[in-house]
Amino acid sequence: MKIKDGICGFVIGDALGVPVEFYSRRELEENPVIGIEGYGTYNMPPGTWSDDTSMTLATMASIVNEGEINYSDIIEEFYQWITTGKYTQYNDTFDYGRTTASALKKYSKGIELLFCGGDSERDNGNGSLMRILPLAYIPDISYETIENISSLTHRHKRSRIACVFYVEIAKSMLLNDLSIEEHVKLAGDKIKEYYKDCDELIHFNRIFESDYSDISSGGYVIDTFESVIYSLLTTDDFRSAVLKAVNLGIDTDTVGAICGGLAGIYYGFDEIPIDWIEKIPKIDEVFELCEKYEAFCDENK
Repeated sequence: MKIKDGICGFVIGDALGVPVEFYSRRELEENPVIGIEGYGTYNMPPGTWSDDTSMTLATMASIVNEGEINYSDIIEEFYQWITTGKYTQYNDTFDYGRTTASALKKYSKGIELLFCGGDSERDNGNGSLMRILPLAYIPDISYETIENISSLTHRHKRSRIACVFYVEIAKSMLLNDLSIEEHVKLAGDKIKEYYKDCDELIHFNRIFESDYSDISSGGYVIDTFESVIYSLLTTDDFRSAVLKAVNLGIDTDTVGAICGGLAGIYYGFDEIPIDWIEKIPKIDEVFELCEKYEAFCDENK
């Protein structure tokens, strides 16, 4: 299933980016990230993961514990994360996005689950894209389900399509022996067909056309997605891909994490530097959850 490959790749990309979040590309060109470091932006120890990993683990744990996808339980786990520090390494929720926080506040006030997520143009951050990878491992998962899980925090159609597109790329990597460019094209063709009548497709044209001439690695979901694909297409191993993603600057943890998830699947767990893995506090808990999640996915084939 390659669950450990993708999830651990994701965690590594996140941890690489945490200390330099919001650093500019120029700053990182002058002093690039080359491995797992600490402190920096949030003054957290080396190997600390952020909201990206916490919400990904929360999604997996909910599905494992419930034995199914339960929207109510998933968003409750998100709420426990943001209010109590669950799924963090130090019981400290030190990083989260505006749209996510707003959605969880709505949830706490009893708003209907699938209407908690923001649906305005300004709500197209990368906060659902960054936690959607676990769904790629679930056999025959529907686009509707992927969109609904995005909608818990990010309900705009653009964010929902981005999540489906990303899951399709991951699924292609799990099922097919192709180049990265071919995986992206195969997934893109499915997206263009399924959403052919949706005006939002125009925002994905640069990915469809492999146009990465002006990459912006900020928190806007399209910028993040383009940065991830660019980093994968212009490198040829796990280490190079995630370092390229992180060193693009700005939203370093999320771009690194999302890139690391796909790079982990594509290159395999053995290509993730072991010295990086060993620097992640509580990585054994991640391994254990991956095993439980794989068992769930196997049972639901």
